[in-house]
Amino acid sequence: MIKKLQQATKLTITLAAIIIVTAVITPLKPVVFAQSASTNSSNTSTGSNSVKTLRIGYFPNINHAQAVIGFGNGDFQKTLGNNINVQTTVFNAGPSAIEALLAKRIDATYVGPNPAINGYVVSDGKDLKIIAGSSSGGASFVVRNDAGINSPKDLAGKRLASPELGNTQDISLRSYLQRNGLKTTDQGGNVVLTPIANPDILTLFLKKQLDGAWVPEPWATRLVKEANGRIFLDERSIWPGGKFLTANIAVSTDYLKNNLDVISKLLSAHVNETVWINNHKDEAVQAFNTQVKKLTGKSIPQDELKQAFSRIDFTYDPLKLSLFQSANNAYNLGLLAKGKPHPDLSGIFDLTILDQVLKSKGLAPIEGGEQLQSEQSSSSSGGNLGAVE
Repeated sequence: MIKKLQQATKLTITLAAIIIVTAVITPLKPVVFAQSASTNSSNTSTGSNSVKTLRIGYFPNINHAQAVIGFGNGDFQKTLGNNINVQTTVFNAGPSAIEALLAKRIDATYVGPNPAINGYVVSDGKDLKIIAGSSSGGASFVVRNDAGINSPKDLAGKRLASPELGNTQDISLRSYLQRNGLKTTDQGGNVVLTPIANPDILTLFLKKQLDGAWVPEPWATRLVKEANGRIFLDERSIWPGGKFLTANIAVSTDYLKNNLDVISKLLSAHVNETVWINNHKDEAVQAFNTQVKKLTGKSIPQDELKQAFSRIDFTYDPLKLSLFQSANNAYNLGLLAKGKPHPDLSGIFDLTILDQVLKSKGLAPIEGGEQLQSEQSSSSSGGNLGAVE
């Protein structure tokens, strides 16, 4: 299996740069719940008592726990109210969610930073805004205990995997190899790096056909618990303060402009769920497991899920500087705007409504707290991406 995937990797990497630049992204078939009466418009009627539609995407992943729990148990609908018709779409990959957002098939989505960056760049900064964060952390580089990997130099000649070419974990792994003077086989080096779906990574670990993988939770914990793996590197250890964005909320610019009231209620629900999860971790683990079983047909062993939750911080802060660094990493790898100048991401965030919601709840706003850091980063980097390393 892995041999066939390796043969396809070179062609896949060549195509990935084209995909990222042109947004010709082939989506995985999404699972749609709570279909609205009209999928072609955000409003189902006019007038002061009109019923509006919010079409929102998310993944059945731990770093989207606010959406998994909140949409599943009805918390979000209670905050949104009866005059907002919610249609949720469950995606399996970030590129397909962003493709749906740009095609106006959905209005907003929980998604990782790199797909959001790609969507912003390919739409020339016109069609997408990030309005909140969702999670920080929750990704690790796991190696097999018997693979003989004890330091970065031991990765030479090894067989590694990431979940998807160009996704957030793939960028992290490729950047790590680059910083340690290693090259993948498609770059003329000797590290075999293959994009493989998370369930297949687990299978190949068990068959000893992979030596390591950079994966999100709960897969990192599953590789350790079920496949003789150990955490070689918790990604938190390479980010300032151990904080780095793994999921945020992106919204269509047009929808944001025309539905400020809906977005305000959505962010209020998101903040409420974030605070509840952080204050009720044990209950949140159980609630997540209940809802993810409804979505996927399978639950996650309780001990694995608790460990996975312990490696993630749930936050509404979009951790702007870490997104800019992720963009820098992708650009340096040739997986973002290849052959073109660094893209200007200065307008990717719109946290106006989030800050209003936070202030109304007596919580500290985001923009004020990051002002000084952003100014310091801009003066030191000299570029539009705001590098922090």
